[in-house]
Amino acid sequence: MIVEAKQLRRCDVVVAKGRIDTSTVKTLSEALAAITGSGRYKIVLNLKEVTFISSAGLGELIATQNTCKKLLRGELVLAEVPQRVVEVLDLAGLTPLFKIFPSELEAVGSF
Repeated sequence: MIVEAKQLRRCDVVVAKGRIDTSTVKTLSEALAAITGSGRYKIVLNLKEVTFISSAGLGELIATQNTCKKLLRGELVLAEVPQRVVEVLDLAGLTPLFKIFPSELEAVGSF
């Protein structure tokens, strides 16, 4: 899995590529923790090139969302989510926890 992060004026954008599972979730976790650890809580996670997400990946999304929303500091929003990942979020009942945008530009604009 490859994770790329960039800091913009309004928020941070994290682009994940590949599979998010128990063996790769640490890479994503470290990238998200580096952002929240720096006091930035408005995060766009672009999942366009994610082919699979396991329960470990879902757990990381929930943990990051909780960190971001704590004390109303910000939130984690999802962009360009593949249909397969949307189905996993639906099956797990997690769709209401995240704002999902069709493009990264719209997600960034939501902040």
